[in-house]
Amino acid sequence: MEISELKGLLEGLLFACGDEGATIKQLANVMDVTTSSVEHLLEELKYDYEHTERGMMVIQSNGIYHLTTKPEHSHYFKKLLETPQANRLSQAGLETLAIIAYEQPITRVEIEEIRGVNSDRPVQTLLAKSLIEEVGRRDGVGRPVLFGTGKDFLTYFGLTSLNELPPLPENTENQSLEQEADLFFDRFQEMEEDNNRS
Repeated sequence: MEISELKGLLEGLLFACGDEGATIKQLANVMDVTTSSVEHLLEELKYDYEHTERGMMVIQSNGIYHLTTKPEHSHYFKKLLETPQANRLSQAGLETLAIIAYEQPITRVEIEEIRGVNSDRPVQTLLAKSLIEEVGRRDGVGRPVLFGTGKDFLTYFGLTSLNELPPLPENTENQSLEQEADLFFDRFQEMEEDNNRS
């Protein structure tokens, strides 16, 4: 691989590591290069970010490297996060949240059976926003984590209790799982839009 390609790969890996970051050794193992090569590439990447008008920078803390935004832009990031549109959940997030709200306590596997797709990312997003939380473990093989609504769930939707959730139709047993997930999503999308308007 050319140097420019390796730099691009390194940049992508640092981005994918997010807040956890990575050590030089981890990066070298993944990239299948020497640690000295990674050190050289990191220096080049740092130089590129410092000497061009870019919005990112590479930082190192306790031997762990992170790709992060520049502090001088923090005002704009704060403004973005305060924008109502930025706080809206994706369709996948709303579907997952609706399923958890109505079926809690529920495991990730059970959520995925209803949605029909992998739900790792929506579950992580909902945990990060405190809209759901771990409420225990199911007895059985592997003792999977059980999820329920979190402390910010009621506030997010402007509810005072779970009893205010709209009731589901009586015949959900006769509907396919996909239709059930669509129903959950539609109800929550309406609630989210109503709450954002108020």
